[in-house]
Amino acid sequence: MQYSSIESIFEAFERLRVLVIGDVMIDSYIWGRVERISPEAPVPIVQVQKREKRLGGAANVATNLQSLGAKPILCSVIGEDTDAEDFFQILAEQNLPSEGVLKSPHRITTVKHRIIAGTQHLLRVDSEITKPITLQEEQNLIAQIKKLALGCQVIIFEDYDKGTITPTLIREVIDFANQHNIPTVVDPKKDNFLHYKKATLFKPNLKELKEGLKIDIDAKNPDELYQAVAQLRQLLELKYALLTLSERGVYIDDGQTQFARPAHLRNIADVSGAGDTVVSVAALCVALQLSTPFIAALSNLAGGLVCEFAGVVPVDKQSLLSEAKKNRFFEMYMQSK
Repeated sequence: MQYSSIESIFEAFERLRVLVIGDVMIDSYIWGRVERISPEAPVPIVQVQKREKRLGGAANVATNLQSLGAKPILCSVIGEDTDAEDFFQILAEQNLPSEGVLKSPHRITTVKHRIIAGTQHLLRVDSEITKPITLQEEQNLIAQIKKLALGCQVIIFEDYDKGTITPTLIREVIDFANQHNIPTVVDPKKDNFLHYKKATLFKPNLKELKEGLKIDIDAKNPDELYQAVAQLRQLLELKYALLTLSERGVYIDDGQTQFARPAHLRNIADVSGAGDTVVSVAALCVALQLSTPFIAALSNLAGGLVCEFAGVVPVDKQSLLSEAKKNRFFEMYMQSK
């Protein structure tokens, strides 16, 4: 489909349904102030001012997609505990569907507790189980994914190595998606890195690329980076390999087009959740079959925008549109497609 403007692309986001598979969690925050040190140990005493619970992990991808106007559907496995009740309540409050989220007596719901004083992140405490889901849970989840995927225009694997995504699940879902011409977009972690064969777009960061390919790469040497990404593309038989490089921006390779985009200068407050934002925007662009440079440029811009805020927050659609217009993304990366 041809688009006449950047606005028409952002309007098209609203017609997309996206299946998000992966490890969901709650991001729990305690915000407070520190005025003294504990007499019991050399640690700060935090006077609590505010508590907040947000959707995290794969669920943060869903909130990013929703913020961009798309309709996300989560597929995951969580515990049968009070944290699960909180998770479903937050989903309901945010008008997100829960039909793809299964409960398990063998797991606990992952919660990341963050304690923050002012803008200073003091401590994080994680409650989680990282062992793989059972074979029965795997079968149930795959069945639910296949049922829900047929109404979607793209599938995202948001892998945090917490056990929801297994090699069997990856293989079956990618095969199913390819049979039905549904693109698959992957935000990988170490354990399953080499299992995502024939995915559409694969988005590692530099650390994940090094660990996944078991090679050392000099981040300051573009030739080394580009060769490693080309190796990754060929090894996993990908359409796109999108490498995120933090302050150095992004690099994408589709076999014919190679494109690097530097990071936008920002006042960085917190990098938490930036990868979730990048993969969300990339998936919507892939679903709309936008140009390779546009996929990388808009994803990179979105990831930078969320880093300006403390904590894990979804990207703001209007801010992203405004910045993309100001930087003439449509004229630069779509009209020459």
